[in-house]
This record gives sequence, structure tokens and C-alpha cells, in this order.
Amino acid sequence: MPPTDNRIDARDWSLLAVLSILWGGSFFFNGAALRELPPLTLVLLRVALGAVILAPLLRLQGIGFPSGLAGWRPFVAIGLLNNAIPFSLIVIGQTFVPSGLASILNATTPMFTVIVMAAAGEETLRMRRVAGVALGLLGVFILRGWGPDMRAGQGLGILLCLGGALSYGLAALAARRLLKDAAPLGTATFQLMASTVMMAVIASTIEQPWRLPLPGLTTWLAVLGLAGLSTALAYIVFFQILRRSGATNVMLVTLLIPVTAILLGWLVLGEPISAREIAGAIVIGSALLVIDGRVLDLLRRGA
Repeated sequence: MPPTDNRIDARDWSLLAVLSILWGGSFFFNGAALRELPPLTLVLLRVALGAVILAPLLRLQGIGFPSGLAGWRPFVAIGLLNNAIPFSLIVIGQTFVPSGLASILNATTPMFTVIVMAAAGEETLRMRRVAGVALGLLGVFILRGWGPDMRAGQGLGILLCLGGALSYGLAALAARRLLKDAAPLGTATFQLMASTVMMAVIASTIEQPWRLPLPGLTTWLAVLGLAGLSTALAYIVFFQILRRSGATNVMLVTLLIPVTAILLGWLVLGEPISAREIAGAIVIGSALLVIDGRVLDLLRRGA
């Protein structure tokens, strides 16, 4: 069960870092695959291949399928709010805005989650957490160095990405209420299966994927990375953190994603890190400490 004081232990902080790497890669994979695939078809491939990758693991873990419509209903709700809607909105948004801006807009997810959980009476609206999330958003804007550049269609792209962030907040509420005791692997697999059915209907109706030319190797590698790393593996980690530390805490990962993206660029690609990026990372780190609260408690006791 999630802690009553909304704090995160050391294990879940490390899992959040792993999840930020896995989900941070999704913006890169989306950007690469969208060069040859339309957005809804890409989402369909993402959830379908993710489900195919996870399904064999169910037998190894001895996890059975839900029984009847009542058993599948929670996973349909989570699949809609956590996959079909946000994946589609964000990937369509990325056809109007660059990946970096999309990751910034995705970082608003904790703010939406705090508001949704408080409005639903699931978590207390602590000013410490609101201030921490706001500080984290400021850090993301400093780190990414984004300035408004309203090209044609960019306003629509921003709204679509924000809609995806809101959907994630609603999904966190639904998962907390409907899937308290579900195994993370089962939850990840069944919600992806449910989303696959939804996206098959939507993509077939709108884009008719069977009429598309066969994409190249680079696109397929991006799709496999998106499905295997940023979806299948990421959701196992996501639902593990959700079960242990709660909905608002797991959504803090979106504040970490821009930081890990820059660190990976430095470690893997040798890209330089600017003073602005260091400052943004420090602000984000400070925000996470404010949200967690334990450091503030120690400072008050010391005073």
C-alpha cells in the first residue's frame, strides 16, 4: 500500500530513475518512427508489440487472465486513460511540436495528478507538494531552455500534449481505485491488451495501416525500442512504483525525464552540458527534495 505521508523510499527513487530513462526514450523513438508511420498506427504497434512481449511472462509468473467482463473492466479503463488516449494525443502532438517541447509538456503530469487526486479526495493537497511540483516545472523550463515559437499548428500540438498529461493524471486515479492489489506484471499486460483492441479499431478506421508502404529498418528498430523498452519494461516498473509509493509519486518521473535525456546525451553521445542545464537539474533536484519532505523535516528539527 502507498505510504500515508506521500514519501518515497530509496528503492522507489532508484526505480523512478530507471523509469525516466525508459520513458524518456519514447520521445526519441516516436520522433524517429513518425517519419514513416502515421501516429495512430504507431500507437497500435507500440501497445500490440508491448502486449506480445509481456504475455509469455504471465505463464512464468503463474498469473491468470481476468474472468468475464467484470474482470476486464478495470484494465479497459486503465488502457484507455493510460495508453490509448495519452499515447495518441502525444504522438499526434509530436507531428506539430519537436520532441524536446513534448517532453517539457509531459512534465506537467505531476501537477495534473496532484490536482486530480486532491479533487477526488484520494490524497491531501499539501502545499509542500504543490510548491515542489511548481518548482520542478520551473527547473524543466530552465533545463530545456524552451522559448515560445508559435509556428503553424504548434498551439494545437501543445494542447494535445497537455491533454495527454491530464489523461495520465486521470489514469493514476483510476489505477489507485481499481487496481490496488493487482500484480504489476498482470496490470501492465492486461491494460496493453485492452489498448490494443481499442487502437486496432481506431487506427483501422482512420489510417488503414494495411495500405501503408512497409517501413524501413530504422523505423522498425524505433518501434521495437518503443514497445519493448518504453512500454513493456517501463510499465512493469511503473505499476511497481504505483503500488508501493502511490499515484502522485510515480508521476514525478516526468520531471526526471529531461534530466536523464541530457545525461544520456553526455554519457553516450559526448554532448556537452551547459551551465543552464546544470542549473535546471539543480532546481529539479531541489523540487524533488521539497516534494519528498524529509530534508525539510530534518532542517526544521536542526533549527
